[in-house]
Amino acid sequence: MTETNAQCAVLATPEELLQVKPLEAAEEKRWDRFVLEHPRASFFHLTGWKRIIEKTFGHKAQYFYCERDGKITGIAPIFECSNWLIGRCFISIPLAAYGGIVADDRESEKALLEHSKSLARSASAEYFELRVRNGELFDRFHANQLYVTFHCPLVPDSATNLKRLPKDTRYMIRKAEKGGLRAQRGMDQLDAFYELFAQSMHRLGTPVFPSALFGNIVDEFPDHTQLMLVYDGNRPVTGVLSFFFRDTILPYYAGATPDATRLAANNFMYWELIKWAGEAGFRTFDFGRSKKGTGAFAFKSQWNMTAEQLDYQIFLVKRKTVPNFSPVNPKFEMAIRLWQNLPFSVTKWLGPSAVRLFP
Repeated sequence: MTETNAQCAVLATPEELLQVKPLEAAEEKRWDRFVLEHPRASFFHLTGWKRIIEKTFGHKAQYFYCERDGKITGIAPIFECSNWLIGRCFISIPLAAYGGIVADDRESEKALLEHSKSLARSASAEYFELRVRNGELFDRFHANQLYVTFHCPLVPDSATNLKRLPKDTRYMIRKAEKGGLRAQRGMDQLDAFYELFAQSMHRLGTPVFPSALFGNIVDEFPDHTQLMLVYDGNRPVTGVLSFFFRDTILPYYAGATPDATRLAANNFMYWELIKWAGEAGFRTFDFGRSKKGTGAFAFKSQWNMTAEQLDYQIFLVKRKTVPNFSPVNPKFEMAIRLWQNLPFSVTKWLGPSAVRLFP
């Protein structure tokens, strides 16, 4: 090596050593190792979630990572979504509570952010959304603070976990227990769960996901998912599909019959899940995100958990205003009422097509 070349190597900055690369199939295991080891990464950053979205909805993945000296230093999981309602947009990550760029250092984060913005601009997208769990608002991004997530610590002792719950919540759990409700775990209940989930979506006036979504989730993550249903006699009244990530359990999709509230079945179900998770060695119960002003938000607020504002943020490209596709948006009131008044069988048929409009 000449003296000049040696000098260049020594003087090279961290930015100059960085490379931004598209994710290839051969690098997916390296990507997942980075996710599992990084404290800010989530279940949804795993490449399994990428395959689920691709298989179920056909959205185009645009996954990139930063590399320095052969080591991944940051990841940017992005999907290109396009339809007549939202136009073309880029989202990190669709159907996920948590997403966005995860990086070891500022240089890697900046490189991936600029690359992502350039991608959205070159595609003439409407906007680019980062579903960041927590972090600073990037320059020229707009905060989207519709969502809050709830979480609490778990210990192996069930009595301790129960004691930390509010008095009213414990009362509802005892009511369900006295009513003879029972919990049952197992993926053999997936068809019954989908029926409960579809009923809940109909009551909310929201299009239901295709049943293939849940099958794809279980196929991708057989060792990181659990399905629990609660029965009143032999009749399933509520159910929840949960994800496992490191020492955290995340109940993510849930459904129930109209009388589940009267039976206190949801209170019973989540307590059974908390009790099981604590005894199984999980250390965090992640109750997941909910939109402010919704019934789910009010329900989760009754469990004495830490409420954390999610720092979602949007970079506008062609759009002039921040999009708001929330059901609490008054513009959607008529559509929600119309969907609620459709026959249940019709919503199960139409829902999987309609729900693709809202990634």
